[in-house]
Amino acid sequence: MENLLQSKNLVQRAYWLIRLRWLAIAGLAFATATANRIFNVELPTSKLYILAGVLLCYNFVLYDLMHYLTWKGRTVPSAKANKVIAFQMSADLVILTVILHFSGGIENPFFLYFVFHTILGSIMLSRLHSYLQATFAVLLFGALVLLEYTQVIPHYILTGFITHSNYRDGLFVFGTFFVFTTTIYLVVYMTNSISEQLHNQQSELAEAIAQLRQKDYFKNEYVLRLSHDIKGHLAAIQSCLDIVVGRMVGSLNEKQADLVERAHRRTGKCINFTTALLKLTRMKLTGQIEMNYFPLRNAIFNALAAVERRAKEKSISVSHHITSGIDEIYGEPLLIEEAVTNILLNAARYTPEGGHVELSAEDEGQTILIKVKDTGIGIAEEDLQKIFDEFYRAENARQVERDGTGLGLSIAKQVVDRHEGQIWAENNPEGGSTFSIRLSKQPAKP
Repeated sequence: MENLLQSKNLVQRAYWLIRLRWLAIAGLAFATATANRIFNVELPTSKLYILAGVLLCYNFVLYDLMHYLTWKGRTVPSAKANKVIAFQMSADLVILTVILHFSGGIENPFFLYFVFHTILGSIMLSRLHSYLQATFAVLLFGALVLLEYTQVIPHYILTGFITHSNYRDGLFVFGTFFVFTTTIYLVVYMTNSISEQLHNQQSELAEAIAQLRQKDYFKNEYVLRLSHDIKGHLAAIQSCLDIVVGRMVGSLNEKQADLVERAHRRTGKCINFTTALLKLTRMKLTGQIEMNYFPLRNAIFNALAAVERRAKEKSISVSHHITSGIDEIYGEPLLIEEAVTNILLNAARYTPEGGHVELSAEDEGQTILIKVKDTGIGIAEEDLQKIFDEFYRAENARQVERDGTGLGLSIAKQVVDRHEGQIWAENNPEGGSTFSIRLSKQPAKP
C-alpha cells in the first residue's frame, strides 16, 4: 500500500511539473512580447519565440507520455515515475540555460530561476539526485558564463537594460558565479534538511494514525460482540416481561403492575439503545454498503409514516413538500430511510406540543437536498459542531428527555458519509432548527 501511495504521489508531482511548465511558456512568450514594447529592452525575439514553441511541443510530448503511462488507471512504478521527473528537471535546466543565453546570460537577473528550480528538485527528488541536479545546474551555468566570457559563443546584450559589458568583467563573472554556486548548494542542503524532518514527522503521524485505526477497529469489534450479547439477554428479559404485562401468568395488583411495566419500558429503551449501537458499529466496521438505484420518494414517505404516531401523541403537525423531479437516486434505501427517520424522530421529540415539523426535498440537478425544519428547542451554538458525535447530547436536549441514546444523529451522519453526502444543522431565526442532508443522484466518481 505504501509503494502504491508513493507511486501516485510521484505521478501527481510529474503532472504538477507539466502544469507549471505551461505557466513558464506563457511567461516566456509574454516577457518576450513586452520587453521591447514596454521596457525598451532589445531581445532576439524570433529565437525566443522558437524556444517557446519548442518548449510547448516538449510539454505536449511529456503530457502525452504521462497520459499513456496512467491510461485507464494503470499504476506507474515508482522507479519509472522518478525517471520521468528527473528527466523533466534536467531538460528544464538545459532549456533555461539556452533561454538565458539568448537573453543576456549572466547579466540577466532571471538566472536566479536556477535557485527556484533547485528548490523544486530538492523537494521532489532524493538527496543524492537533488545534489546531482544542483551540480548539473552549476555546470550548465558555468559553461554558459565561461563560453560567453571567452567569446566562444556570442553574447546577446540586453540593450536598454544593461549599460556595461559585465559578462567580460572577470571579477564580476567570478564573484557572481561563486555566489551562485554556494547559494545553489546551500539551498539544496537546507531544503533537504527541512524535507527530511517533514518526512520523518509525516511517517510518525502516519504510523500513529494506523495504530489508532487498528485500536478503533478492535474497539468496534469488541463493542459489536458485547452489544450483540447484551441485546440477546435483554430480548429474553423483555419476552418474559411481555408475558407478565399481558397477564398471561395471572393478574397483578396495582403496585406489581406498575413495577413490571416500568421494567418493561426500561428494557425496551435498552434494546433500542443496543440496536442503534449495533447498527452504528457494524457500519463503522464494514465500511462498505451495497448500493443501487431506488425511489427516494418511497423512502421519505416511509420515514414520515414512522414518525406519525409520535407526532400525534404531542399534537405536532407534520407536513412535507417533495418536488416533482425527485425520482431515483443511487444508494442503500434502508439506510437512507433510517437516517431521515432518525432526524424526523428527533424533530418530533424536541418540539413542544402543538408545534410543527416540515420536511422538504428539492431537486438541485446532480444532488437532492432534504431538509427537516421544526419549531422545537433549537441547538446551542457551542453544540452545533458536536451533535453528530456518538453519545453526545446537548444540555437542553437532556432537560427535555433524559433517556435519549445520543446515537440517532451519529447513525444519520455515518449513513450520509458512506454515501459521500453532506449533513449539517442550523438554527432558524424564528426558533427551532433545520437539519439538512445533501445526497448525490449518481454514484460517486472513483
